Amino acid sequence: RGTPAKRRGEILWAISDLVLAHADELARIEVLDNGMPIAMARGLLDGVVEGFRYFAGACTRLHGRTADMGEDLEYHAFAVSEPVGVAGLVVPWNGPLASLGNKLAPALAAGCSVVVKPAEQTSLSTLRLAELVLEAGVPPGVVNVVTGTGPAAGAALVHHDDVDKISFTGSLEVGRGIVAASAGNLKRVTLELGGKSPVFVFDDADLDAAVPVVGAGIFANSGQVCFAGSRVYAQPGIVDDLVAGLVEHAKGLRVGNGLDAGTQIGPLISERQRARVLDYVASGLAEGGEVVTGGVASGGVGYFVEPTIFTGTRADMRIVREEIFGPVLTVMPFGGLDELPGIGNAGPYGLGAGLFTRDLGVAHRAVRLLDAGNVWVNCYGRRDRSLPFGGFKQSGWGRENGPEGLDAYLEKKSVYLHL
Repeated sequence: RGTPAKRRGEILWAISDLVLAHADELARIEVLDNGMPIAMARGLLDGVVEGFRYFAGACTRLHGRTADMGEDLEYHAFAVSEPVGVAGLVVPWNGPLASLGNKLAPALAAGCSVVVKPAEQTSLSTLRLAELVLEAGVPPGVVNVVTGTGPAAGAALVHHDDVDKISFTGSLEVGRGIVAASAGNLKRVTLELGGKSPVFVFDDADLDAAVPVVGAGIFANSGQVCFAGSRVYAQPGIVDDLVAGLVEHAKGLRVGNGLDAGTQIGPLISERQRARVLDYVASGLAEGGEVVTGGVASGGVGYFVEPTIFTGTRADMRIVREEIFGPVLTVMPFGGLDELPGIGNAGPYGLGAGLFTRDLGVAHRAVRLLDAGNVWVNCYGRRDRSLPFGGFKQSGWGRENGPEGLDAYLEKKSVYLHL
């Protein structure tokens, strides 16, 4: 916190340069830990570089403001921003470096010291990035990494009275536990939790353009994405064509080792996660759904599940209501714009939503009807560091990225001087 803002910005930029210089190495580590395709890992690192450079520029924009108290200049009043203190950064396994970058860059820009707790399944890339952070000039002791399980290391961090803030990305259940545990010293808490994001395809949509985007929205990273577009709704006249296109797309995806440059779908993170996904598939079948492609574990070594598409599903089914965190998509019909609030806003989540239509009037009206922190129109999953990312309802508290992401690591202090 005592480092001048200009110097903090220089250090963050140096981190970005080192991440870029070591991007191939970091991407390989990420694949070995997580299993995601190497091309995806490398692309996410470009976002990490962008994030550090965005917040490097923010270091010198931590401005306060003054107030005119209207008392014959007897008082000078102003507000300043100061670092919140020690921030605990709890990082998930599905995109370790991308998530860590979203937290670490603004925390350092604000002047905080941090303790990072990576997921026990994917600690290696965090440890390597911590080495690069030191090399970039961050003072020793400012960035600390504590490995271990959530119930041990994570819980200790959340309960610790000397930790002033927790930023957590993960499941809704764990997020609720963090809120309860942070009550001891009333920590500041930012939560980026789950989602069950709807995607609406209107009958005027360009299906040739929509199909690969909708497919990527659920099958990227094997569906292990918080804002995955896991429930798709299409108007009746195009449902069959959309399903046929998605089935062809899913069957054409290459499933394999993430280190193979041609792989498009990697393994799930663990045997436990594969069992969870297959349990949801079984549940969908038992409740009357029909699998039109996939639905089984792939053969060979690794925790693979084939890209899966369900039809004949209903709103009350588990696979429609609950976050699966796997490559499982449900496709259902919807009537039109007036149905969006009832369908799109059902359930506890509000992280993302997608729309495909050529009618900008419909798009604008639809955006206003959806309770989601991120809405994509004729695209899906795009993000920019200057815009806030987070969710409505139980998809989280607060926002990452943009000015809001920096504010999450700042306290506001008002000062009144009697002259």
